[in-house]
Amino acid sequence: MHLDTGNTGFMLLCSSLVMLMTPGLAFFYGGLVGRKSVLSIMIQSFVSMGWTTVIWYFFGYSLCFSGDVGGIIGNLNMSFLKGVDLMAPSPINPSIPLIVFVAYQMMFAIITPALISGAFTHRVTFKAYMLFLTFWLIFVYFPFVHMVWGGGLFQQWGVLDFAGGIVVHNIAGMAALASVLYVGKRKVIERGPHSIPLVALGTGLLWFGWYGFNAGSEFRVDSVTAIAFLNTDIAASFAAVTWLLMDWMSSKKPKFLGLLTGAVAGLATITPAAGFVSPTTAVIIGVIAGIVCWYAVSLKNKLKLDDALDVWGVHGVGGLIGVILLGVFASTAFNPAGTDGLIAGNGKFFLIQCLAVIISSVWAFSFTYGMLWIIDKITPVKVDTAKQQSDLDEFLHGEQAYIGEDDIL
Repeated sequence: MHLDTGNTGFMLLCSSLVMLMTPGLAFFYGGLVGRKSVLSIMIQSFVSMGWTTVIWYFFGYSLCFSGDVGGIIGNLNMSFLKGVDLMAPSPINPSIPLIVFVAYQMMFAIITPALISGAFTHRVTFKAYMLFLTFWLIFVYFPFVHMVWGGGLFQQWGVLDFAGGIVVHNIAGMAALASVLYVGKRKVIERGPHSIPLVALGTGLLWFGWYGFNAGSEFRVDSVTAIAFLNTDIAASFAAVTWLLMDWMSSKKPKFLGLLTGAVAGLATITPAAGFVSPTTAVIIGVIAGIVCWYAVSLKNKLKLDDALDVWGVHGVGGLIGVILLGVFASTAFNPAGTDGLIAGNGKFFLIQCLAVIISSVWAFSFTYGMLWIIDKITPVKVDTAKQQSDLDEFLHGEQAYIGEDDIL
């Protein structure tokens, strides 16, 4: 193996950036909930950093990237990271050690199930969440990583997903929708975000980390890396401003929370297309993300679905439209290794993208709903009404995020 120190150093940096996104997500979600359930939502992100790593080491990486079983999943030949030594090259770019590839992909595995947790805040027991985290990785996340990036069915069809529109955002968002329908509404409706500054901190960390998420998915430093970096910022910025304007027109006030939510919607939507489209296309994708995701959240509110932190409207819908828009706007002028989309006359690619995202949406939704039903037979999934009305952090974890004056001896 000929080691390229520049590419390797860059990918280690990108792995660190993607790792930082999970604490960022914890702050983002933590600020959005009430004071008495901050810890119970934040631990669901942080525990994924520990437990998902354990699963990844045992067999997760192997199921994603070792061998192929029916185009759906890998095998167990690289369990316990067998064969991951100093000389093994990365399958994507042989000038990078396999060790780095394993670490980078692990960071994606950590954050994806954590995204879902925002949907069912204040309603799910920790034991049930741990079972959910485990089974969802095995039966939803790992198969789609293999199908899209590990040589499986979608990759064989020619599906493109630069950094996780299907693999991360779409399947997480659709799983969130299924979770909301299964666990039902909160019995105690919180008064809204307890700390918008925490949400802002989380958004900043997510936005910063997203450069590693998208630019790093080129697996080398070249002009496509740079275009993915620039497109990430452009889409996030245009989506943030678009959402701000939509909120302003709707409520007659420019909402800071709207600006922050719009940025995340733009980031999720550009993710599958970041390294395959032009900066001008990133503008279009950002604006569309801001408008469509805003309306998706409005629809959720009208239907009275208790997706507490808008995981479906932002990530599920954002990932879906990002994959479809890639099918429309993909351009080999900005990535010769990619393909041309519908606008350039490649209708087949557009149809393949649409089919892939339909399959991923249906599978993630249906499996998640069924899995929660099964977990409920093992241990109660829902926090009962009386406990929802109490201090949830104290009940579930014996801890409090904030100690008020009444609690000080």
